[in-house]
Amino acid sequence: MSQSPLSLPRIVLLDLWHHKWIVLLGLLVVANGIVVVYTSHVTRQLTSQWDQLLQEQDRLDIEWRNLLLEEQSQSEHSRVTRMAIKELNMARPLPKEEVIIRVQ
Repeated sequence: MSQSPLSLPRIVLLDLWHHKWIVLLGLLVVANGIVVVYTSHVTRQLTSQWDQLLQEQDRLDIEWRNLLLEEQSQSEHSRVTRMAIKELNMARPLPKEEVIIRVQ
């Protein structure tokens, strides 16, 4: 038995080299797992951001409706007439004072 003793690291490397396809497939499985975890994380972040944007859209829709109601109440004819008489001292002209202008 005059074999030269092989060191353990060399034996392991030789065995890995003989089964390189299995090692490659194992590395691909680990890489695939990492990609799945990362993709799940990004998806959760984007879903959370989407929910926040939907809430913001709802808030802005409510604010828009309130502004439309306020605009309608501010532009009521009776209110405008009352403000013109009280605050600006305006009065309706008499029919003889009215001037009609036609643009042709």
